[in-house]
Amino acid sequence: MLRSKPSLALLLCLVGLAAGPLARADQLKPFEATFTWAWHGLTVAVSTLKLEQHDDVWVYRSKSEPRGIGKVFSERPTQESTLRVTDAGVRPLHYKADDGTPSTKRDADVVFDWDHNHATGVYEDEKVDMPIQPGLQDDLSVQVALVVELLAGRQPERFLLIDKNTVREYHYTREGQESVATPFGNVDTIVFASQKAGSPRLTRFWCAPSLGYIPVRVEQTKGNDVQWTMQAQSIKRD
Repeated sequence: MLRSKPSLALLLCLVGLAAGPLARADQLKPFEATFTWAWHGLTVAVSTLKLEQHDDVWVYRSKSEPRGIGKVFSERPTQESTLRVTDAGVRPLHYKADDGTPSTKRDADVVFDWDHNHATGVYEDEKVDMPIQPGLQDDLSVQVALVVELLAGRQPERFLLIDKNTVREYHYTREGQESVATPFGNVDTIVFASQKAGSPRLTRFWCAPSLGYIPVRVEQTKGNDVQWTMQAQSIKRD
């Protein structure tokens, strides 16, 4: 699912709500999904997301490859979050990001020490040394955190994401239901919106309860302008 800067990375939130009260739909499962990216209507990339389980630790990765006009850009963003699912929710352990260029100004390598409630490392060329707030996530672990909340029958309202030595706060609201056409058939979804505090941009997710709340479509708008869209091409769950 992605960093907050759409030119760099995959901004994918795995969220969803059942019609009416939230219901326990499934357990968290490993999966692999591919998505096409369109920037102002033009195809620019294909992104692959993969969630794996290794005993009590999960590893979530994203990788984007250019397509169409996207080939003129040098970025080949990858991200990886190692995390653990606990009774207190998802806890990221190690977050890494690389935009695929020689520059390090958009890269990250952050370690989360939950025993001492402290995060250290480097985020976009800035040294990270900060206390961890309860529930703090990175740009990938937040996607798993949302799924875990939904599968537990809880409605997510906000998440805090690390951003150098500060945090970004995102609020979530349910907007309705819609059937979405995909290469693997029509899928019933719940439309959920996310917005960073103070931002004019709104990101909507068409999330499929039947697929463990993996979204089949994601779209970001600024006012009436659709800035980018992601469309699922394949989703495979273990």
